[in-house]
Amino acid sequence: MRKRSSTEVFRITGARQGLAEDVRGRQRRYIISMSVRTLSVILTVVLWNVERPVAIVTLVLGALLPYVAVVIANAGRENAPSLPSTFVPAPVRPAIAPSAAPVATESARPTGE
Repeated sequence: MRKRSSTEVFRITGARQGLAEDVRGRQRRYIISMSVRTLSVILTVVLWNVERPVAIVTLVLGALLPYVAVVIANAGRENAPSLPSTFVPAPVRPAIAPSAAPVATESARPTGE
């Protein structure tokens, strides 16, 4: 059986995700949005002589997506509204209060006469 010491206890459940994982997620979102842009540019070329209004919509989408993708990719790490306390104090055990000493009364007081 191990004795409990009064060492510090750290909480990690509220910690932000790691930097490498954050960069990987932003890269994934950028690749997905650039894939959608590529698809919209290809659709613009294919639909230009067939369905021009749809081709114009895909052209606008293909022109705006790079800006949106870069803004999203460079947005940085997620915001932590309030960072959790990293230190959780060990529970305090209540101390036993000292018992009150009996108060001496006159009848119990020894007489020095």
